[in-house]
Amino acid sequence: MNNAILIHGMPSKEEYYSNEYPTMSNSHWFPWISKELQIRDIFTVAVEIPNSYAPEYGVWKREFERFDIDETTILIGHSCGGGFLVRYFSEHPHLRVRHIILVAPWINPTKEERAGNFFDFIIRKGIIDQASKFTIIASDNDYDTITKSADILRNELPGVQYIELKGKQHFTYNDLGTEEFPELLEEIIT
Repeated sequence: MNNAILIHGMPSKEEYYSNEYPTMSNSHWFPWISKELQIRDIFTVAVEIPNSYAPEYGVWKREFERFDIDETTILIGHSCGGGFLVRYFSEHPHLRVRHIILVAPWINPTKEERAGNFFDFIIRKGIIDQASKFTIIASDNDYDTITKSADILRNELPGVQYIELKGKQHFTYNDLGTEEFPELLEEIIT
């Protein structure tokens, strides 16, 4: 059975603790894509990372590893979640999956303190071969640190499929103006 695992990004501390926002696993396009995949018989779960505003790699790894991951798994990481997948696969060369999709991936190229040592790793070029398909989805007007991250990943991972969308910024609800993300759905089901 095909399954999908969604990994959210790093919110601000204010957003994390505010009751004005849903949990990160229920934010932005996550509920919509989960339902769309369910309709297509792809069991989907969105990982909820504790204290994700102050990312600790060990915590993210523990939460991610709660789920079955194999050759039928589709992994979708948004922002810091995409960067997490790059690190995780760089450190686990034996793992094979169906598809890895990094949406606006962030690997902290400017060494922002808020990420601590979360991104202290070397990108292993072979990670692209650990998935039958490996895709980066980016926007032409995202934050500079995200654009730099995507550029680094494109250079480090020759052969990665790169999809650049116009005017989607960081692919959050406020940027998209909707919970729907049809371009992501299309990439998953094709």
